[in-house]
Amino acid sequence: MSRPLILLFLIVTALMPGQTTCQDDDALMISRIHDESLGNGRSWKWLTGLCTRHGGRIAGSHAYLEATDYTAGLLAGIPGVRAYKQDCQADHWIRGDHEEVVIKKSKAGKLKLKALSLGNSVATPPGGVTAEVIEVKSLDEVEKLGREKISGKIVFYNRPMDPTKIRTFSAYGGAADQRVYGPAKAAEYGAVAALVRSMTTQADDFPHTGVTVYKDSLNKIPGIAISTNDADRLSNLLSQGPVHIYCRTNCRQEGKKPAPTVIGEIRGSEFPDEIILVGGHLDSWDVGQGAHDDGAGCIQSAEVLRILTTLGYKPKRTIRCVLFSNEENGLAGGKTYAAESNRKGEFHLAAIESDAGGFSPRGFGFDADTSVFKTYYRNVSKWLPLLESYGLQFETGGGGADIGPLKSQKGLLVGLRPDSQRYFDFHHTANDRIENVNRRELELGAAAMASLVFLIDKYGIK
Repeated sequence: MSRPLILLFLIVTALMPGQTTCQDDDALMISRIHDESLGNGRSWKWLTGLCTRHGGRIAGSHAYLEATDYTAGLLAGIPGVRAYKQDCQADHWIRGDHEEVVIKKSKAGKLKLKALSLGNSVATPPGGVTAEVIEVKSLDEVEKLGREKISGKIVFYNRPMDPTKIRTFSAYGGAADQRVYGPAKAAEYGAVAALVRSMTTQADDFPHTGVTVYKDSLNKIPGIAISTNDADRLSNLLSQGPVHIYCRTNCRQEGKKPAPTVIGEIRGSEFPDEIILVGGHLDSWDVGQGAHDDGAGCIQSAEVLRILTTLGYKPKRTIRCVLFSNEENGLAGGKTYAAESNRKGEFHLAAIESDAGGFSPRGFGFDADTSVFKTYYRNVSKWLPLLESYGLQFETGGGGADIGPLKSQKGLLVGLRPDSQRYFDFHHTANDRIENVNRRELELGAAAMASLVFLIDKYGIK
């Protein structure tokens, strides 16, 4: 053996005992984290309380404000955690009375459709609107048809989510534009209302709400989601002849309302100015209980602090749980938090968001500014062997809507990636309820997040 190889062998041999000990210690800690979450966890109890007492937490509502008190109390009850609220103002939208969407004239006669106004939608006139329906598959199709064929009609967007996409978030991303921008596009060509097929691969009777965005310079028309079953019925009737629909809604905007973000933190012992954030968004749509979207993420984030504290872990860095306001219809919480953080000159070494449901964790997605991402990802990838036995994988592309504004700080942005197959069965519906969350899956997600926080805190990522 040559002298350089002998030296290399001696160095590696000298290092191995310490490395092995370190890995064993880390594996034991991660095992303890999972034991605590699965054996003594508070996730299920806390999420049950949030959902059953404070469901329908649209930002600025009474239910939302009560939820901030509830979650601030949970965080304050964890030893060593300082809990507080960050002021935030959010546009407050009210749904009003139950929507009426009725097929008045068709080959099959009259038929009532299951419907929900889209978030931030304007209302119909007090007496409602009645008009012929025209079906389209895309915003581009509206442009091609033009004002001559669209004016005075109700535009029906009926492009399904692509069922061949294994990751359902990709299917959602490929279909959501018709909900977000569809009503505004239809208004541009003279439509009187827009109906949108619900964003789910499931065939069911639950309409899915969600935000729609208007162009201020254009006339605003009502945007209404109908269930996938009703979308299929309507499309079938349209293939047989003209269909006229009556719509009546009375939703409205009520201006800015207080909608604080809830924060709890444990200050670091060695590097307190390096922040590791875990969080989700506390607001939800006004239908259902906001169990998967995003009560689960909020409670998992709070549970991270409790688990580490209960195990006696003393973090080197500041670990901060942030329950953001107003993700659903404006992102006021995330934007306000980032602006205030930048004003204070803070640095988020890492920010981990859970906003994909309380399903079985499958891993994490990572993102960061291009100037630092390769270094960060290379360093965190060294920990993958410790987490693979828990069914977790790492991939590029991650983060989340609320932590996205922190990207300019050049820390690591991380998104928890649960199994996505069932998420859009419940997303933005009245069926997003606690009984549709699996306790063990919820607890596994909290343990996965706590494990990653532990590793980032212990070793850093630079």
